[in-house]
Amino acid sequence: MRVELLTSPGCPNAEPARSLLRECLKSLGIAATIIDRVGTYPSPTVLIDDVDVMQPDSTPPSGDACRLDVPTSDRILRALKTAAAD
Repeated sequence: MRVELLTSPGCPNAEPARSLLRECLKSLGIAATIIDRVGTYPSPTVLIDDVDVMQPDSTPPSGDACRLDVPTSDRILRALKTAAAD
């Protein structure tokens, strides 16, 4: 399972998203490494196997902006469970 956190430099929501992602992984007993990518991304974005947890039916995110749809524990947990079942 590939777990990524995409952030832009100085994003105030990066650390809360990282903490939430760690908590979700721990709660499911998944020992995956979080790949941190800092650059020109909609920030923060959580990708599970290259799928955006907040917009799973869209193409991978691009651009450099703060997200209004910040990743939630429900969405992260759902994506992790789906990836673990595959």
